[in-house]
Amino acid sequence: MKLSPQWIRDFVDLTVDDRRLAEDLTNVGISVEGISGAGADTVFEMEIGTNRPDAMNHYGVAREAAAVYELPLKPLTAGLPSAAKAAALSSEADAALKGRSSTRSSAASDAPFPIVVEEPSLCPRFSARVIRGTRIKPSPDKIARRLQLLDQRPISNAVDATNYVLWEMGKPTHVFDMDLLEGGKIVVRKARAGERLKTLDGVERRLTTEDLVVCDAKKPVGLAGVMGGYDTMITEKTRNIVIESAWWDPGIVRKMSRRHGLHTDASHRFERGADFESTVPSCDLVAAMILESGGGELIGGVVDVVSKVIDTAPVVLRMSEVRRILGGSLDSGLIFQLLKRLGFTLVPDGQEDAQFRVHIPSWRLDVEREIDVIEEIARLHGYDKFENTLPTYSGAVAELPHAALDATFRERALALGYNEALSLTFISHADAEKFSAGTKVLELENPLSEEASVMRTSLAPGMLDMLARNLNRDVAEARLFEMGSVYEFSGETPIEPRRACLGATAAAVRCASPVGQALDVSKGEHAVAAETFRGFKGDVENLLAAFAGEVSYDRETAEYFHPGRSARALVKGALVAQFGQIHPEVAEARKLRQDVFLAEFDLEQLYKLGLRTVKFLPLGKYPAVERDFSFIFADEISFEQMRNSVAGLSLAESREFRPVEIFRGGSIAAGKYSILLRVRFQSAERTLREDEVAQWSGKIVAVLTGLGGVQRA
Repeated sequence: MKLSPQWIRDFVDLTVDDRRLAEDLTNVGISVEGISGAGADTVFEMEIGTNRPDAMNHYGVAREAAAVYELPLKPLTAGLPSAAKAAALSSEADAALKGRSSTRSSAASDAPFPIVVEEPSLCPRFSARVIRGTRIKPSPDKIARRLQLLDQRPISNAVDATNYVLWEMGKPTHVFDMDLLEGGKIVVRKARAGERLKTLDGVERRLTTEDLVVCDAKKPVGLAGVMGGYDTMITEKTRNIVIESAWWDPGIVRKMSRRHGLHTDASHRFERGADFESTVPSCDLVAAMILESGGGELIGGVVDVVSKVIDTAPVVLRMSEVRRILGGSLDSGLIFQLLKRLGFTLVPDGQEDAQFRVHIPSWRLDVEREIDVIEEIARLHGYDKFENTLPTYSGAVAELPHAALDATFRERALALGYNEALSLTFISHADAEKFSAGTKVLELENPLSEEASVMRTSLAPGMLDMLARNLNRDVAEARLFEMGSVYEFSGETPIEPRRACLGATAAAVRCASPVGQALDVSKGEHAVAAETFRGFKGDVENLLAAFAGEVSYDRETAEYFHPGRSARALVKGALVAQFGQIHPEVAEARKLRQDVFLAEFDLEQLYKLGLRTVKFLPLGKYPAVERDFSFIFADEISFEQMRNSVAGLSLAESREFRPVEIFRGGSIAAGKYSILLRVRFQSAERTLREDEVAQWSGKIVAVLTGLGGVQRA
């Protein structure tokens, strides 16, 4: 966000220049990412953490600057309307800004404009003021210029007053045309089924019973904490105004903002928590600015309906804990001064001299625990002022039980030419359903977006997104792998099993694989794709070869794989991997520019097998004999079945049995395929005789014929 250093200087008499101010603010966690402009038009590009809504405004940053330089902070009313025209500012303002609760409840019967709060838990405080006889016109040059520096478009003096106060003290407010509020009152309630609200952006929104709305006596006139209504907005004809400044429950604002896809400056702050004591001061400041620019009469006092006081409990601070965390260089006097400069109040506990109760100012909703207070001490004192010390440690480095297994998998993947990558641990509901059907998901309470609303149940969506990103940037030959946890349930218990995922584009597989490099593209697209799959399968086999156990394969892969170019790998009946080409429909839906291959490994199952013991055998002294067999099989018969049948013969001299070529079409009937099989025989003790080889070959032909195969001449 953008903030003006000149505006900050309205509240604290700084002697440093803007660049030094930016550097010192950054050192205490109020990050200035860049500076643009010059003189009065200088603008800070700020990066304020989501836990610091109190610093998302000029007065909040001025408060930090005053603490850094040990300077007094001026009252918030400084530089605003003259005392005569600002007489309407209530005495509650100063008390609230000092963190003291000074509220009063106004019954609807005696208020200048009745307020009825039907949902006190969601709106604990609602403050309002009424102005009559004002005039709507352009804002004074100073107000308009400051808003323009922050990329805010000036609209009118009344609307600009709310925006100005938002950026000055961080409290969102709203102004209604009082004459357009039917029934002469404001009601805060849940929306009714079927109700609609046209918001200030001109969009008519269908409300649900989960929405909290600000209404007049008949209809909704604003989406609470998000955006006001179009039908009661301020226009040139407006003469009478109701100013609203309320405190809304962060959870309800966050849900409404997500549900309606409406992120505003107001919702951004209310979602993170507003200062409960700021409703009256902000309401008064808006009123003062409108009176200053447009004239008019302030009717009655402030309407301040308080259903529940939001008061932060004091935090116990132990000096022993401060010394343990930060070291022994800070005494209690210095700590007292540091916290006082930030608006905290310390009271001796009475139980021990070295223990205090720290009262948290109303604007610091992020400070809840002792460690939070200690962090405040450290950042204001300066992290660079603490001596470098090593913590005491009597143990030794302990290697995780799966470290060697992880290292082996990672080394092999890197050796195959795959680059390690990391994806987000969040995915969308749609991806969770697509890539892990039937798995109960872990919902995020505060998702970043609908596309990242659940914890990932598979590494596949993230891998596909990374491959798509590479392809969209003209990286046609991408090979990536990722190792990490997925999140699912075992019964009602959440678990985090380890997984690995391999991803590659078809071009990358063909480029890297000897099989792919030897492809004859004249064979047709189907043959090229099949050979590319076999090249990718070689990478998978290479990774699986590091682990003990005999691997078998079947075709029962997930639906997002191509049914004819995918397989599952099993060891002793346990699934350890599934791999293959991504289904064309899935690839099209994710806008992948070429065929993509994916392999998913269950590291939990693989690691149970342990690493394979490497054995070396001397090269054979006697020549090997190879025989080829050409058969036609039905599509239902897999090579795995052929291999198992031949292995059942227990031929001691059989060293290898593998497919050489597969062919479909031409003279081969539909539903069948031709396969060329090669067997290698070799003895470690003697040269094989022709009659022995012929006998073994006959047995192989017999078992393959028994599977329904027809031998070709």
